[in-house]
Formats: sequence, C-alpha cells, structure tokens
Amino acid sequence: MRILVTGTAGFIGFHVAKRLLAGHEVVGVDGMTPYYDVSYKHRRHASLLQSPGFTAHETMLEDVEALGRIWEETAPDVVIHLAAQAGVRYSLENPRSYVESNLVGTFNILELARRMPPRHLLLASTSSVYGAADKVPFSEADRADEPMTLYAATKKATELMAHSYAHLFGIPTTAFRFFTVYGPFGRPDMALFKFVDALLEGRPIDIYNHGRMERDFTYIDDLVE
Repeated sequence: MRILVTGTAGFIGFHVAKRLLAGHEVVGVDGMTPYYDVSYKHRRHASLLQSPGFTAHETMLEDVEALGRIWEETAPDVVIHLAAQAGVRYSLENPRSYVESNLVGTFNILELARRMPPRHLLLASTSSVYGAADKVPFSEADRADEPMTLYAATKKATELMAHSYAHLFGIPTTAFRFFTVYGPFGRPDMALFKFVDALLEGRPIDIYNHGRMERDFTYIDDLVE
C-alpha cells in the first residue's frame, strides 16, 4: 500500500514509518518545527531516506495548498496523522501553536480525506484528554470532558472533529490515545532523557506534584505494532 504519514521526523512517526517501510511505500510530511532540537528530526528523516520506498516533504499542515498537492500526488491508501504540537507544559508558553497545528492542521487533513478518501484514516490523540477524571485505570469508554491543559483540549477537539467527519462522510477512522511513549531516538524533552541527563551531570532530578504521581509508559515498538 501507499501510506501517507504526517510527523515522520517526529519520534513516533519515525518509528511507524520505519516499520511500514518493511512492506509498503511511505510518503512522509513534517514541518520540522523547532519545539526541540531540529537536528533530531533531520537525522530521523535522513535514516528513513535510506529506504527507496520513502519520500519526504517538509510542509506545515497549516499550508493547505501544499498539503493538498502532496495528497493528490500520493493518492494514499491509508493516512496516519501523527503530526501535532506536542508537550503539555509548552502549551502554557505558546498556546497559538497548538491551535494552528492541532486544530487547523487536523481540519486540513479531514477536509482532504473528505475530498479524496483513503481506505482508513488513523490519528493520534493523547491520554491527557482524561484530564481531571479520578477513575483509574482509564478506559476508552470513559467520559473525557475535563481537559486540564490547552494541549489536551486541542487533542480532544481533534477526536470530535474526526468523529463528525467519519459520521458525515463515511470515512473509516481510528483515534489512538497514547500514554507517554518512550524508546530509542525519543524526544529529548521527555522525562526519561531529562532524568538521564541530570544523573550524568550530577544534578537533582525534578519531580512534580511533590512526588505523588504514578504514570504508565508505553515502549515505542509495542505502540508501533
């Protein structure tokens, strides 16, 4: 199949594309935004470009004309939409980037899926949508109406937008709520790498909420499968 993957220079998108290239053609789209060191993203794309089945496009999702040209040229069988402005804390510093990438960008993806439908649309959400819910463990059937950050609110909004498009236009759609994914080539702003940096430099580890916190992590290979 020919699969369009957004966010292929990101941590999860890179590993998804790498796995798919074992038997499929992958067209990658990534805006190379500087949320963290862009050299990570260039290295991930350079690795994927070693496969003849991979094509890369450096394009922002907000650029609907460029995205539309890529979609039309690709005629994807499947679309996996992973690109987003990530990070909970950064949403306090630069909220507009979340609206532009997560809401406008996803709207552009949905509009293109309406005009040129793939066999299946898959998109990334986050466990942060559970927000203030006090029932644990979480379940996909739980209500998730109390997001605690703008990041979570934009991801819940993308779920609802996708649900409406799936209903109105018959687009087979699946959303995934990821729980803190970790593994090789991961994002340097995540706890695993921040802890290791602190240990190597002899600095104390920052622990939030006075240490009263538990969290589930998901290994990247398990998520990709």
